[in-house]
Amino acid sequence: MTEILRFLQQRNSAPKLTDPGPSELELQGIYNAALRAPDHAWLRPWRFITISGDRRHEFGKLLERCLLLRKPDADEAARTKARNSPLRAPVLIVGVACISEHPKVPPIEQRLSAGCAAHALLLAAEAQGYAGIWRTGDAAFDRNLMAELGLDQNEEIVGFIYVGTRQGKAKPLPQLATASFVSQW
Repeated sequence: MTEILRFLQQRNSAPKLTDPGPSELELQGIYNAALRAPDHAWLRPWRFITISGDRRHEFGKLLERCLLLRKPDADEAARTKARNSPLRAPVLIVGVACISEHPKVPPIEQRLSAGCAAHALLLAAEAQGYAGIWRTGDAAFDRNLMAELGLDQNEEIVGFIYVGTRQGKAKPLPQLATASFVSQW
């Protein structure tokens, strides 16, 4: 087995992340990997928004405001969780799908391409010695939040990619039998 294949088979989400996060130069390498995602007709149906440093606190306040628009009766625990969620990692990357009309590339293909780009972010971060986790939740589908982030009507969030240094050990991965997921036709 090659080193790259072993690396791919051992990727593991890291729910607890801490400093340091990737530098600007390392982030460029991460983004360059994401730009290699499958892309039918070269639409490049993705973009990314980086939130780091003190901007994470501002983003947390925005998440809380949008939560209150969705659920005006949200309790203090939910409000605190929304406010603090961007602080889970030193770098938060919002993956955005940019959907355009195209005669050969339906919206689902464009969304899948953006999802592949987001997954490539995680792989590239791990390749540079960092760890990450992809999260969604109600905020990812909130048009108010999307508007506040500057997304156009044809854009949507595919996920929040948290990146930093793994805190603690990686969780054990279950061994999955490929026969449970693969068949012949």
